[in-house]
Amino acid sequence: MTAPLASLKVLDFSMLLPGPFATMFLADLGADVVRVESPHQPDALRFVPPFDGDTSAWHALLNCSKRSMTLDLKKPGASDVVKRLAQTYDIVVEQFRPGVMDRLGIGYEALRAVNPRLIYCAITGYGQTGPYRDRAGHDLNYLALSGIASHTGRRGQGPLPLGVQVADVGGGSYNALVGILAAVIHRQQTGEGQFVDISMFDGAVAWNALAASQHFVGSDPEPEGTLLNGGGFYDYYRTSDGRYLSVASLEPKFWRGFCEAIDRPDLIESGGLLDPQTQRHLKSEIQKTIASHTCADWLRVFARVDVCVEPVLSVSEMAQHPQTQAREMVVSVPKGDGTSQRQIANPIRLSACQPEYRHIGSALGEHTEAVLLEAGYTELEIKTLREAGVIGT
Repeated sequence: MTAPLASLKVLDFSMLLPGPFATMFLADLGADVVRVESPHQPDALRFVPPFDGDTSAWHALLNCSKRSMTLDLKKPGASDVVKRLAQTYDIVVEQFRPGVMDRLGIGYEALRAVNPRLIYCAITGYGQTGPYRDRAGHDLNYLALSGIASHTGRRGQGPLPLGVQVADVGGGSYNALVGILAAVIHRQQTGEGQFVDISMFDGAVAWNALAASQHFVGSDPEPEGTLLNGGGFYDYYRTSDGRYLSVASLEPKFWRGFCEAIDRPDLIESGGLLDPQTQRHLKSEIQKTIASHTCADWLRVFARVDVCVEPVLSVSEMAQHPQTQAREMVVSVPKGDGTSQRQIANPIRLSACQPEYRHIGSALGEHTEAVLLEAGYTELEIKTLREAGVIGT
């Protein structure tokens, strides 16, 4: 079966998490993604543990199925290489601060001049405009400024760092994918490429839309102040053996079923929706009941009823869970030495074609010569570039 994005060629200048996560999806769906890294300062993710042999597991995952070439963008002649490659590529993805690629001579206007059909996606912290356009930031900063952090965590304890990078991936990677693929469809209709401006701060603000709607018609949400952030009974409860259950029995039929399952029919009449003081008392009663038995005991109880209660699993437990296995969300990806590495699968399921997992992340510059030959460079030209330090050895 032909992969859905097999017709697309991508030059990926991004690094760390947001850009590589987005282009990982493009590669999974068949696009030819070429990572472009400095031969002297490659992506720092290559050196981040945990390691599988000599390879960072994070690098191996985020660069699955991608090719790697080295190019020192600061060297004279490097911009000519990029422009020559851009003539035959569909998409450029970069993650530098605004203006960096322009100063290197390979910004959107420079590349559009050689390929008007080019789709150029820039992922930045705060976007190409505004007073923060040149400001440094990380996921935690975007969540703070977006207002998301203000209503997470526990009342009186302050916000909690989340276990996943919501702004980086949700606000950056996924919005980049949507923007790029929207631009691909637009190009199919008009023949024109365009600039895709993705701000991780913007993305975090957009993810905060439900909470913002509360502000626009009333007041700011607070930690444990709304039904879905712990203000209701919708929460985690500790079992007697130190495990946790997620209780999300919001609808009346689920609430009734939950109360009956834990043998607390006296709680049914409340409906679970009460004033804050009574709500705290209700949660205390639920906690005392849940704490009276082990997690395994409760799993046997809730296996017999369908009331939106599930255990908090570790990552290892998640990987072995029958639903994870049934959905084939753990795959074995070839390492190139006859062995394989387990990775999380692409979650997109298409009826006519499936994601591809060709190999784990490539060695630095492994495909430099092949990429240049495909672009029409001769062996002599490649040797000259290598001797000038434009590409790695």
